[in-house]
Amino acid sequence: MEGNPDEVPIYIVPEYVPEYRSGGCAEKGLRRFMEDAHLCVDDLEETLGCRGAFYGVFDGHDGESAACYVKEHLLPFILRDASFSSSVEDAVKNAYLELDKEFLEACRLNKSLSSGTTVLTALLQGRNLLVANAGDCRAVLCRKGRAVPMSRDHVPSAAWERSRIESAGGYVIDGYINEQLTVARAIGDWHMKGLKEVGGKGPLSAVPDIQSLVLSEDDEFLLMGCDGLWDVFSNENAISFARKQLQRHNDPELCSKELVEEALKRNSQDNVTVIVICFKADAPPPLVLERRTTVRKFCFQKLCTVMKDVDIPQASATERSCVV
Repeated sequence: MEGNPDEVPIYIVPEYVPEYRSGGCAEKGLRRFMEDAHLCVDDLEETLGCRGAFYGVFDGHDGESAACYVKEHLLPFILRDASFSSSVEDAVKNAYLELDKEFLEACRLNKSLSSGTTVLTALLQGRNLLVANAGDCRAVLCRKGRAVPMSRDHVPSAAWERSRIESAGGYVIDGYINEQLTVARAIGDWHMKGLKEVGGKGPLSAVPDIQSLVLSEDDEFLLMGCDGLWDVFSNENAISFARKQLQRHNDPELCSKELVEEALKRNSQDNVTVIVICFKADAPPPLVLERRTTVRKFCFQKLCTVMKDVDIPQASATERSCVV
């Protein structure tokens, strides 16, 4: 086939498609009971009709029942919500609230279920990442070695949460809502008087915050963990630690276990649950440090002015070197 020799060939770069590889680990730690739960679903293609995945960390309190209930039912609630095909964000918010209401009915039938849980989830569809959070679990994205927060902690002492709590008729004392709970958002806790209202309108809300983005080739992995991890790790420290482990063995499940073990070594006082989700088949590459060279330019006239103002023979060695 003949072509124009002056014509520049066009190379089509295929669209980036992330992989989903995950691993999770949970340990009781110093607590008497294990109240956390977590969920890793790496392949939702058959359900969604496109590549997808779902992950969740559920940090229970006053028992494990709420955490286990949400782990079992939340994803089906999201997928069957009427808004899912048009607005995934609305579907996720609706699912959190509807599941909260259903758990209320379950507790009325069986009071032994009475408990609560914070809820952090990540839903992936192709390159689209949606993180929803109600509570103090946390998700952090690693982008070329840099920590990018994908959630914020819902604690009563935070200014935005205190304002919402007080406008809903509650109050905050010493970091507690109504002197009962140290998280500002959760599913469950219907047994605590004066905290919950159906629809997420009470001082303790089940409405999640949502952050979303389109993944790029710079995005390496997502780290999700309960507060037992973040009590002893900063975002940057956790990302750096996880990245080094992945460079060593490229195994997200082993990496999650190493993070849990390190948190316990650092004397975390809580249950510790971690999920690591990698977006590439290869391990994170070495970071390339960019060197910036500052070039100082002096015009000839300015240089002459400086030389005129300084008596070169009488100047010190340092001063002469500065002029020259």
